[in-house]
Amino acid sequence: MNDRPGELLPLPDDWQRCLAIVAHPDDLEYGTASAIAGWTAAGRDVAYVLVTRGEAGIDGLPPQQAAALREREQRASAAAVGVSEVEFLDHQDGVITEGLRLRRDLTRAIRRHKPELVVTLNHRDTWAPGAWNTPDHRAVGRSVLDATGDAGNRWIFPQLVEEGYEPWAGVRWVAVFASPEPSHAVDVTDTLEAGVRSLAEHRAYIEALTSQDPTDYAREMLTRNARAVGERFSGRLAAAFELFPR
Repeated sequence: MNDRPGELLPLPDDWQRCLAIVAHPDDLEYGTASAIAGWTAAGRDVAYVLVTRGEAGIDGLPPQQAAALREREQRASAAAVGVSEVEFLDHQDGVITEGLRLRRDLTRAIRRHKPELVVTLNHRDTWAPGAWNTPDHRAVGRSVLDATGDAGNRWIFPQLVEEGYEPWAGVRWVAVFASPEPSHAVDVTDTLEAGVRSLAEHRAYIEALTSQDPTDYAREMLTRNARAVGERFSGRLAAAFELFPR
């Protein structure tokens, strides 16, 4: 329990395996990757699962071309923070459906990777008051929370057991990045630059958003966000999460 309601608590660090599950390439790079860089540097295992290839994310670039480009950028981005395992589930970008297919695919991924910590992006309706979240983020975030429970129950999606994926009830926490209701944080003072390099690898995507140099854009964005979180975390540059014990 937090005795200082305005302050964020340190995210638990007594774990070894993390699975980060998000909707699109670049979702992890707006702050989470800076925390991931610290985790991998400390010897922890982190893998990524992307529900789509972000093929609808660049106006003027046909989806098939965008998918291949954004996959390459995501793999380079992950490598910048020490992550080598990146999987894509190939749901359709922009119209992800929250339902049994998605829950089953996420449950399979969780059973395969056996994480103790699962990280995902904001599942709530808004980023902040007046800033509406997107359907893909909401669908994936909520489905991740559901799938962490499904993963431990052999009678939910029994076909997964037939495929060789035994139940995994070892998820201890789900950490939700960019939630409007954060409770915990990770110090990224020493890893912010790794996060900058990771976000800047999404060069084509960023160049479609802004005329600013991708590295300058990444550094400005991540520094501003980390400083804002740090105001509630002993003044240190930090990434904030809403933590759900399982």
